[in-house]
Amino acid sequence: MPQFQFKQFSVQQDKCAMKIGTDAVLLGAWCPIENNTFSVLDIGAGTGILSLMLAQRTNAEQIDAIEIDENAYEQAVDNFENSPWGDRLFCFHAGLDEFIEEPEDEYDLIVSNPPFYSEDYKTENEQRDLARFQDAMPFEDLVAAADLLLSENGIFAVIIPFKEEAKFIALAKDFDLFPIKITHIKGTPTADIKRSLLAFSRTENNTFPIDELVIETARHEYTDEYIALTRDFYLKM
Repeated sequence: MPQFQFKQFSVQQDKCAMKIGTDAVLLGAWCPIENNTFSVLDIGAGTGILSLMLAQRTNAEQIDAIEIDENAYEQAVDNFENSPWGDRLFCFHAGLDEFIEEPEDEYDLIVSNPPFYSEDYKTENEQRDLARFQDAMPFEDLVAAADLLLSENGIFAVIIPFKEEAKFIALAKDFDLFPIKITHIKGTPTADIKRSLLAFSRTENNTFPIDELVIETARHEYTDEYIALTRDFYLKM
């Protein structure tokens, strides 16, 4: 499926190793935007789906994305230009290490759907591996960059495997970034928790909400909570 049609925009994905998946849509719909978001940074943009969702959800005047893979970068640029918000979206063809060498801006919201298949599993497709594997962008590098680039009242939001949650929270704490909201994702009511949606800020808060979101009760039978979260984006919700 080269093109993915959402309510207010469409996304071409034929050049991208990692196609649009539930993870990106969950993060784009879920991440907190209550802090008068003026500027957004999407780390590891892929198709640009997260940036496009946040262009729809916010009035942010500056939405920057970075993408290291050349094909994905070109695809994101095309998707930005063909969206209703082309004047607010900009993609840099760079790795995270290059981007933070000379940081010019701070961001009110930093989002990332990072590569996280850290198991010893590689395919024959190097481009897909780069998109999927943590060694392309270790969590340590991601959190350090967020600390460097996040504004004083900014929010940093990610989606990661649930099994990595405790490690990621501890890592963030080393950089004085603290959870403000956590949602655990389950495919079905009886399934194990598969993903963690995490949002951090520079202010420590010991009473932040932790909740759970179930996607389906049966195949293509979506829960009310999932529909409520994604209905502004999916055509058939």
